[in-house]
Formats: sequence, C-alpha cells, structure tokens
Amino acid sequence: MVLYSAADLIWATRIKGTADQLGVPCRPARDVAMLEARLADSDVRALILDLEAPEPALAMLNRLRGPEASDEERRIRVMAFGPHVAVELFQQARDAGANDVLARGAFDRHLPDLLLQLEARG
Repeated sequence: MVLYSAADLIWATRIKGTADQLGVPCRPARDVAMLEARLADSDVRALILDLEAPEPALAMLNRLRGPEASDEERRIRVMAFGPHVAVELFQQARDAGANDVLARGAFDRHLPDLLLQLEARG
C-alpha cells in the first residue's frame, strides 16, 4: 500500500488516478491521525508527501522517523515533492529522513514509474 498526502484535490486525484490505472493500492493520509489509522490496518510500503502542505507533511515524516516509530515503520519509504523553489522545505524533508525529495515537475513526469517502484519496495 502506498499512502499519499496531497495539498490539493488536483494532486490527490492525479496520484490516486494513476495508482488505480496501474493497480497500485493507494490511500490518502492527510494528517498524523489518518497515518496512524492506515498503519494499523494496512501493509504500508511507502508514503508520498506534498510539501505544499508542510505542517502535516513534516509531522507525518517525523512520526515515521521519530523515536516512537517501530523498526517496520522506519522501513517505510518516504518520498516528498514540492515546487522547485522550495529549497528550504526540501532540506527540511531530507533532514527529517525522507528517502527521496523531488521537484513537482519531476514527480509529475515520472509518477507512474515512481508509484510502481514504491509499491515494489517492501
């Protein structure tokens, strides 16, 4: 299962629609509470975070990389994306433990391949 947090409906629809076309199980996680629920009921392999909503994105990243995270949760691959000018947010995501940080254009261009790669890792 790939979870995603999107700052707006356009990105949420694009991620979910692409995942559905590929047969990749994908569900939203808008905040830490929703992430906790997904962790409890799903085999989560990856989390995609939209840095256009930095507070919930970084909170979820910190939850998966913080001291309360289990070893299994720490293995969840985290991919963050955002506008190419968000250099400081990109660095914050890397510092917090994101595995991959991409500019929105690269994320958009490679979304199908990225989803397949994220689902394959486990």
